Amino acid sequence: MTRRGGSANQVRVIAGQWRGRRLEFPDLPGLRPTPDRVRETLFNWLAPVLPGARCLDLFAGSGALGIEALSRGAAEAVFVERQPLAARALRDNLARLNAENARVETAEALAWLRQPATPFEIVLLDPPFGQGLLEPVCAALEAGGWLAKTAWIYLEAEAELERLPLPACWTIHREKIAGAVSYRLARREMSA
Repeated sequence: MTRRGGSANQVRVIAGQWRGRRLEFPDLPGLRPTPDRVRETLFNWLAPVLPGARCLDLFAGSGALGIEALSRGAAEAVFVERQPLAARALRDNLARLNAENARVETAEALAWLRQPATPFEIVLLDPPFGQGLLEPVCAALEAGGWLAKTAWIYLEAEAELERLPLPACWTIHREKIAGAVSYRLARREMSA
């Protein structure tokens, strides 16, 4: 939604400690926050595993996914966003919320994943549509040691994207389509 008299867009936090708070983000090409009803479904799916989890919000954009995770009890969230204006707005929103367990990295996702990894329990992937980023990012997450042994990975893509080749140890746990958006929750399970 665009605010009257300004160029900022807003998205609201659905539940948790920051329920109802509005987050502003700049109007940038390709930046489209995950719709409320999709976020509601996703976080219902993640409810049993979210408290205390380390989350990575790759392609953070407005930060709506990672902030929702923090609001609902995640221990930490790392936001990676390549657009400097979006990253600055995200830092401002986190400061307004007094979110001390959050860090914003201004970087391109695949380049950021080339550094030494610390595993995450939950990874949120909502890349710009039509750029073919999900497959290489999933491979980099798996190969780079970014995922906990039993991690959960949220994948958002354009609805017409049929099947996404996933790493062998990932299985689709849930999936839905909402309008032009398909979204899936995958689980990574490594044997001992």
